[in-house]
Amino acid sequence: MVLPTLAIVGRPNVGKSTIFNRILGERVSIVEDTPGVTRDRIYGTSEWLGKEFAVIDTGGIDLGDEPFLAQIKDQAEIAIDEADVILFLADIESGVTDADERVAQILYRAKKPVVLAVNKVDNPERRQDIYDFYSLGFGEPYPLSGTHGIGLGDVLDAVLAAFPSEDKSVEDDSIKFSLIGRPNVGKSSLVNAILGENRVIVSPIEGTTRDAIDTKFEAVDETFTMIDTAGIRKRGKVYENTEKYAVMRALRAIDRSDVVLFVINAEEGIREQDKKVAGYAHEAGRGIIIVVNKWDTVEKDNHTMKDFENLIRQEFQYLDYAPIIFVSAKTKQRLQSLPAMIVAVSENQTRRIQSSVLNDVLMDAIAVTPTPTVNGKRLRIYYMTQVAVKPPTFVVFVNDPDLLHFSYERFLINQLRQAFDFSGTPIHIIARKRK
Repeated sequence: MVLPTLAIVGRPNVGKSTIFNRILGERVSIVEDTPGVTRDRIYGTSEWLGKEFAVIDTGGIDLGDEPFLAQIKDQAEIAIDEADVILFLADIESGVTDADERVAQILYRAKKPVVLAVNKVDNPERRQDIYDFYSLGFGEPYPLSGTHGIGLGDVLDAVLAAFPSEDKSVEDDSIKFSLIGRPNVGKSSLVNAILGENRVIVSPIEGTTRDAIDTKFEAVDETFTMIDTAGIRKRGKVYENTEKYAVMRALRAIDRSDVVLFVINAEEGIREQDKKVAGYAHEAGRGIIIVVNKWDTVEKDNHTMKDFENLIRQEFQYLDYAPIIFVSAKTKQRLQSLPAMIVAVSENQTRRIQSSVLNDVLMDAIAVTPTPTVNGKRLRIYYMTQVAVKPPTFVVFVNDPDLLHFSYERFLINQLRQAFDFSGTPIHIIARKRK
């Protein structure tokens, strides 16, 4: 499901990160009283009145040494690209500034719904100054206090009212996958090589309202939808120089995918940014295939591939379930194997196991490795059943959920993997107390 997206836009130090954290209900961004301090996560999901949506904090997009006004302009344009609705944030302490008017001029041309909110309205006396903000031309400004959360409900009501209506399109049962990875790992070359490798392109289809074009094609008797990610079609200084923007695009692609191809550059090896994006795909419960690209450029001996695989397993221990394939977009090496691997991982993501079979495996596992004792109290597991797919999710009924330590949960997951083919997909286990 493609979530509607809200982007928070405004000049520095109006409280974008504070509002972002309020909407998400947790401290996700670093908040200080200095302009431009946001350096961590800028993307999240939230829910209001039963409606789930994505949120972007553009204050987290670091454009380096860009001039002050140019930076504001670039961040606003990024939000315009990504958002369904824009929350334009100003603050009552500074009043209407030249920078506010500059942002307003950019948003006039966006042709996207804009909700104007004025932050730092912490007491009733300040509310009378809010009328100055009508001059920005976006209708009624909403008074807001990020520090205390006052007025946030009214703002979110307006945001929800401005979101596009639900998509009534026909159900698409194709296998959806995306390629993620940091810039210059060869995602664009792989996309072109995959589509050019004796495939029949069915149709280019509108992926979202944000100019992304998904490509549907057929291979190995299956229909696939390849989801556009950052850098495939977008060009320009802002997008290429903004690492966090690329990450944000990758996160959105992950949310829409059944299977994620996590691409590593064999020439450059593994970088810290690789771990961040791969970690999100794992947390999101998507199927994962690790694709090592540019393998043709690496000098090899009999141990090169095995050594590189061991390095991946060491650096990405939480992805021990993900298959690894070494390919070359340039020479098409092993690319013909990718569609079948994607199908296999997708099938494993939706695999269901009968409860009776599950509990046979569970009893065998407990017989091999008895449940642990914590503070003199032994964990007792009575029953296991599967409650969901994508990813496969199992509930174990126990005497006390607090006694199910991570290490024993890991042991149970490994027993499930040995008994059934869950290659390429994470497994979730939930402990519940038996009533």
